[in-house]
Amino acid sequence: MSKGRIFSGMQPSGKFHLGNYLGALETWVKLQNEYDCFFSIVDWHALTSAYEDTSKISDNIYEMALDWLSAGLDPEKNVIFVQSQVKEHAELHLLLSMITPLSWLERVPTYKDKLQQLGAMGKEINTYGFLGYPELMTADIILYKADTVPVGEDQIPHLELAREITRRFNNLYRPVFPEPQASLSQAAVLPGIDGRKMSKSYGNEIPYAAPPDELRARVRLMVTDPQRVRKTDPGNPDVCTVYTFHKIFNKEETTDIETNCRHAGIGCVDCKKKLAENMVVALADIYTRRIELEANPKRVREILAAGAERARKVAAVTMEEVRSAMNI
Repeated sequence: MSKGRIFSGMQPSGKFHLGNYLGALETWVKLQNEYDCFFSIVDWHALTSAYEDTSKISDNIYEMALDWLSAGLDPEKNVIFVQSQVKEHAELHLLLSMITPLSWLERVPTYKDKLQQLGAMGKEINTYGFLGYPELMTADIILYKADTVPVGEDQIPHLELAREITRRFNNLYRPVFPEPQASLSQAAVLPGIDGRKMSKSYGNEIPYAAPPDELRARVRLMVTDPQRVRKTDPGNPDVCTVYTFHKIFNKEETTDIETNCRHAGIGCVDCKKKLAENMVVALADIYTRRIELEANPKRVREILAAGAERARKVAAVTMEEVRSAMNI
């Protein structure tokens, strides 16, 4: 490989919102010019906590592909595919499960936390699949001999386990896999329009690839400084959702916006209008690509099929090495 290799994936769980884009996709788009990238829609992972109802998985896969491509992921530069279309993921996961101590999986911090959280919601997730989530993640990564994985802080324990499993395999048999290293995401964090964490469950999200008029409408609903009642009152941008968005979508004017807000030099209505127009311009290419892709669903499915074919070729070579190393 002339460049480093990245693997990363996302579970298909419905349409994105703008926070999802800034949380991961925007970083991926930048990385595609620096690394040899494999990006997978990990539908088997979705089953670890949502196995009861699989009726929406197919539609969610298609929606996620639309989101990724409209963000600017180039299928010529990247291998973009659906996890379940490359059966070698399952084979490597099975073989790794034979050598991984149960205690390693049970000590992952997020395992017990999520077990309690989802159990309190009435979900029965005390399954091997849920326990083995990090092991399947390991198989996903090392199947392509990825040396770099872009992750957030919450995924660090999973990646550390992936390195431990990789070392164990290499020591038991022979060195086959590089140990994947984390590339910590420095992505911006967007609040919802009500100031809370952006979430579809709160109804406070800004839809990803929203039309310009919808963007403007959602910005008009954003909460501002609750202590600023009149336009002539000085404001506090530090508690204003609109100002948080300005820092991401209107960086050039952020200092002026802050000064004018604190000295009542700009009203909240005008501040929102300025933000909305900057967002419309900044997100215009994403919106345009999304419209074009929605008009050509055959093209989207062809991209996924071609990506799976490319992924299978790499995965097949890796599995030949694995079987040879294990004498099977």
